[in-house]
Amino acid sequence: MLCLAAVADMSGKWTGNVKTPDGSDLQINFVFKVDGDKLTGTAQGDGDPTSIDSGKINGNNFSFTTSNPQGMVFKQSGIFYGDSISMKIEFSGNKLHSTLTRMLVRSTMFHLAKK
Repeated sequence: MLCLAAVADMSGKWTGNVKTPDGSDLQINFVFKVDGDKLTGTAQGDGDPTSIDSGKINGNNFSFTTSNPQGMVFKQSGIFYGDSISMKIEFSGNKLHSTLTRMLVRSTMFHLAKK
């Protein structure tokens, strides 16, 4: 049960950067929703958000797929560390890596700025 409680903390908004095959940096954003061993939510790169499909959680490991409007499938997997996520992204023979961090809520940022 302790593992499930820890992974449940993965729910929320996460952001990171990935270096694309052409060498440019791309910000990526995720909204994860954890329900037992199922992972749902959305992913967004340079286009509109897309749904997370086939999301699975096993301990602190997870995997899911997304696809773009052209039908290209992106296989994604990672490890949840509590304060960060190590993520692998595979598509069309490319293998990318990103470290995600939790997005701060605007009211939290305002509160911190006032201190």
